[in-house]
Amino acid sequence: MTKHTSPFSPEVRERGVRLVREHESEHGSQWSAIQSIAAKIGCSGEVLRNWIRQAERDRGVRAGPASDERERIKVLEREVRELRQANEILRKASAYFAQAELDRRFKR
Repeated sequence: MTKHTSPFSPEVRERGVRLVREHESEHGSQWSAIQSIAAKIGCSGEVLRNWIRQAERDRGVRAGPASDERERIKVLEREVRELRQANEILRKASAYFAQAELDRRFKR
């Protein structure tokens, strides 16, 4: 499974979030500040809005998992998937060998 990589560096994301915070009062709404800054840094308004919402979660001012928690959740979900696959393989192998043992006993 490949990790999704953003075309924007963490520095660009941090700068965009900081610029919106610094210049929000100069605009009629946060969204108009987002649209103005997004055009200047070369991303869509929605992308910048998502960065701002995640930064708010990271600072604890918005409900939801912080970035490090989100990464940990991804790791744990991947582990759960792998363990479920391993359990299914072991379950099938166990059933196969149990049947083979029964067949061997009846052929005696």
